[in-house]
Amino acid sequence: MNRSISLSQDNPDDRRTAILELLRSGAASQLDCYKEDLSNCDLKGINLERAKFLAVLLKNADLSGANLINADLRGVDLSGANLSGADLTGANLCRSNLENTNLTGANLDQAKLQVARYNSQTLWPEAFSYKNSGAIGPSAQLSGAFLNTVNLRQADVQSANFLGAYLSGTDFTGANLEAARFSGADLRKAFFTGAYLHKARLVNVDLSEADFRAADFTDAELENLQSIAGADFGAAILSDGQRSQLLSRPNAELDVWNTFTRRSTRDSLKKDC
Repeated sequence: MNRSISLSQDNPDDRRTAILELLRSGAASQLDCYKEDLSNCDLKGINLERAKFLAVLLKNADLSGANLINADLRGVDLSGANLSGADLTGANLCRSNLENTNLTGANLDQAKLQVARYNSQTLWPEAFSYKNSGAIGPSAQLSGAFLNTVNLRQADVQSANFLGAYLSGTDFTGANLEAARFSGADLRKAFFTGAYLHKARLVNVDLSEADFRAADFTDAELENLQSIAGADFGAAILSDGQRSQLLSRPNAELDVWNTFTRRSTRDSLKKDC
């Protein structure tokens, strides 16, 4: 049974050098690299099977051709990294950042990608069904997904399918949600501050206590809403028709305070807010 290797170096540069030497020597499975910064490192072609990289920074790292079979890559920042030709069989990439990542030719068989983030610049293996993998990005298919309280700030999720998804408390601050579909979704206490909701479809959704301050609802559908009690629309871009529609809701909803922004839904819908 392998015993865990510990590092005693306090100097960040010395720690980084020691970690890279150990990884290149084949000790990846014995070394816990939790939250270490290995950004821009050259790790191409090396054996990192069962590596413990939980929450490690690997931005712009070169991992092309690397053996990452069954590696723990949960919460790893792999944005801009080169993983072309890497073997990620059985790797755990849940909640990792794959924005601008090159995965061409990589083996993702049995890899776990739930809540991993990608964008339009992410390069996937040919024929890999990334939209149905549980990862989050443009055109992702996330019907019925449990994404409560997930951090999707500034995420590019345009045209994503959130039909019937559980999004209570999810943070979409500044996210690109153009043409996203939320029909039947639970959006209670979700954060959409500054989000771009152009042509988004919000039909039969619960918006109770959601924060839509400065959100852009241009051409968005707001139909058959379950409730807007306590929702804050302060400074949101709303058409006169959308604003009138929201203000026609029952007083029991309009006069509820948002516990976060400390004002009522009715007050937030005033044009000077």
